[in-house]
Formats: sequence, C-alpha cells, structure tokens
Amino acid sequence: MSKFGSLHAIQASLINGQLTCLQLVQYYLERIYNTRHLNAYVEVWEEEALSKAIELDRQIQESPSSLGSLFGAVLSIKDTICYEGHFVTASSKILARFRASYSATAVDRLVREGAIIIGRTNCDQFGMGSSNENSIYGPVHHPVDTERVSGGSSGGAAVSVATDTCLAAVGSDTGGSIRQPAGFCGVWGLKPSYGRISRHGLLAYASSFDQIGFIASNPEDLRRLLSVCSGPDGFDPTVTSSAVLEEGSRGSVVGLRLAYFPSAISSDGTEDVVSSVMEAWIKQLVQEGHCLEAVDFDLLPYAVPAYYVLTTAEASSNLSRYDGIRYGHRVPSSSNLIELYQKTRSIGFSEEVKKRIMLGTYVLSSGYYEAYYTKAQQVRRLISDRIEAILDNYDAIVLPISPVVAWKIGERLVDPTEMYLSDVYTVLANLCGVPAVAFPIGVHPVNKMPIGVQIMGKALRESDLLEIATQINL
Repeated sequence: MSKFGSLHAIQASLINGQLTCLQLVQYYLERIYNTRHLNAYVEVWEEEALSKAIELDRQIQESPSSLGSLFGAVLSIKDTICYEGHFVTASSKILARFRASYSATAVDRLVREGAIIIGRTNCDQFGMGSSNENSIYGPVHHPVDTERVSGGSSGGAAVSVATDTCLAAVGSDTGGSIRQPAGFCGVWGLKPSYGRISRHGLLAYASSFDQIGFIASNPEDLRRLLSVCSGPDGFDPTVTSSAVLEEGSRGSVVGLRLAYFPSAISSDGTEDVVSSVMEAWIKQLVQEGHCLEAVDFDLLPYAVPAYYVLTTAEASSNLSRYDGIRYGHRVPSSSNLIELYQKTRSIGFSEEVKKRIMLGTYVLSSGYYEAYYTKAQQVRRLISDRIEAILDNYDAIVLPISPVVAWKIGERLVDPTEMYLSDVYTVLANLCGVPAVAFPIGVHPVNKMPIGVQIMGKALRESDLLEIATQINL
C-alpha cells in the first residue's frame, strides 16, 4: 500500500507544504533501491526525475495555477511503451540500445499534465508471456515470495506499484497482461475498452487485442490516469471519440445484478483455495443485497485456442519489421541478406517469441488459413456476441483472474500449454474489446499469495465499472 495514498492526497500535501515533490521522488528512488533484488525495473531515470521534481516544487511556489492535473504523480512505464529520447527494448535483444524518437500518445499526455516518469519496467518479451520469465533482463520476482513469479507480461509494472516505488504504472494488456500480474501482486489493474486509449507508441504484439492500461493501489488513480490518456488521436484511427465520464453514470450501486460463470469458479483446473475465496466473496456480496446469478457460458473452453491463433497470427505480421536493417540489433553477415535476416532474428528473439511467430505464420498459410485463422475469427465473434448479450442483462460479469495463485519461477516453463491455460479467464475481455478491472479479495491461507477477482463491463463504460468495483471491493 502506498505510503502517500492516492494522487489526491499527494497533491493536497504538496499544495499545503506538508510535502515537496523532491521528497516524494527521493522516497520512491529509495524504495526502488531497496527492492532492486525483485528486478522490477530495467532502467531508472533518477537525475531526470529529481530535476523535474525540483522544477515542480518551484512551479507550486510561483505559479500553482499553471499546474497540470497530474502534478505529483510519479509513474513507471512498461518497456514496450515509447518515451522520446529514452531506451525501449520490449525486454528483447532485437531492440537492444534502441532509443525512441517520439513518445507514445499516452505518455505524452501524462507528461503534459505534470506526471514524472521514474523508469521503465521489466516485462515478458514483446508482451508474450504470463509470468515475466521471458525477458532478457531475467524474471521479475514476487514481492511476497521471491521464489515465485510476478505474473505477466506487465510483471515489473505490478511489482513497481506493489512495492510502493511509484504511484502507478503504465502497462499494456493483450490477454490479461495488466490484470493477471495485478491480481498476483495484490493491486488494482485496469484494461480499458479497445480503442479507448491510443496505441500509438506501444510496441505492437497483436494490434486488435493490445490496449494501454494502468496498475495502481486504488481505483481513484486509475480513473484519473484513464481520463488524461483517453481521447481521439490522429496517429491511431481506432481510437473512439466517446468521452470518459469523470464519475460513473449509474448513480447508486446498491442491488447490483452481477453474472458469474460457475464453470470458471469450480472447474477442475481452478485451485481449491481460489474457488473457496471466490465463493465466500460472492456469498458476502449476496448478503449485502446484491444479486449474483450463475450464467452458463459454454464457449469458455474455446477462448484460449481462439486467442492464441489470432494473436500469434497478428504477431507474425507485426514483428516482421524487426529484421536487423531498420531497428535494433543486427548480427553481421558476410554471406547475403537472407542470412543476415535469419541470424539476426534467430538471436534477437527469444524462444517464446519465435514459437509464436512460427505458429502465427502457420495459421496464416494458404493451406491452413480457413481451418484455423478464419475459424478463430468466427469463434471470437460468437464469444463477443454472447458476452454482449449477458452484459445487456447484468451490470458486470465476475470472473477469477487466474485459476491459480502465483507459481514458482520455472515451474511452468516445461509445459507451455499449462502456461497458456492460465490466461483462460483474462483473454475474454480482449477478445470482446470490453473493459475489465482487477482488484484483490483475499490471500492464500498457507503461502500468503494474493488472490484477486476481475469484473468486465460494457464497452466504453469504464467509469461505471470502476464505480462498481469500488463498491464491491470488500
């Protein structure tokens, strides 16, 4: 939990002189130093953060009316998001020493409103992974048990918030990459609707799934960051012009109607402890006057296969640009251009990334396009239509974040299928493009690992969803 509370509390302390921005940044830098064994950060911009803090303190004294809405917000950004003049590598060798020539639209908007970016966080290479073990910088360790994973792909982002090294983290979510590590680390995570925030400046994995989002210790800060970063962008035609409401439009949230999938809570693959915590939480919500109804969702087993067919197909196309000629790392070759491509990509990408590129190329090939890619698109449409129909009758859908708590480092690397299946509950929101928010509801009684829940809502209704989550966060 943050020592300074929410951004609102920080700003009040800065204005009334109880705190300086320099003290705030120094505190966060000390926390980064004390938790460096967790490997959450791959680079810390100490001098820049201190310089901006001093400038902000001067501005508070001399011209408080000119302060941006995020003054005092110290943030980390995932190593897949561009920040002009700074390195961004997607935790890969192929982009070693690559320096961004522009800032992502989301980062630009945050900085313009006074936010200070303190460093970039470790992640699974190009966002491909569920445990943050697939990184050239090594795995990110869980803050409760360093022998366990932090979750992925935004594991560094989640740990940066959970260990109070920043107010909030900017990450990206392709199939649960924000919500799953947030759940594993006991913090809040928001994946906005697809098209809510510009993807300009986000290194692409799967373009129709990727979405920039946030991890924080409370929903209030998630709402503030969402409000600043959303809105049309000339660099991304998929962004909606629909405004984000500063407050939810539901009014009272007493007597909510929430749907849940019994097959998700009590399936064979879900740990007994996760099931029991979910069931107890649901029971308590009912006692408080909310209506929680079991809804059959027989398409759940098809979510992960459809997701991996489609995302790997998009990855095979998106990552083709990394060839040793235009970006990043290059392996010298005296033979020919083809050999240069082969050596560069073989060495520059990790085994997991190469595996997904090959799978994506396979499902897009002429002999298998209809059998796999087209069929997966049809399944995506069926799932999306079914989820939309459920949300027409309920305020939100309640789901576990993961069927298990954070596992031991290396435990699931031998069986990639087991790793992929850990995404079974989070990929739904990305397949449908709807918003989802994750928050903690308990801890494992033995190993003390946090257990979280997620709720999904209607597209472009993030404010309502955050309002609901705030009220049912017991």
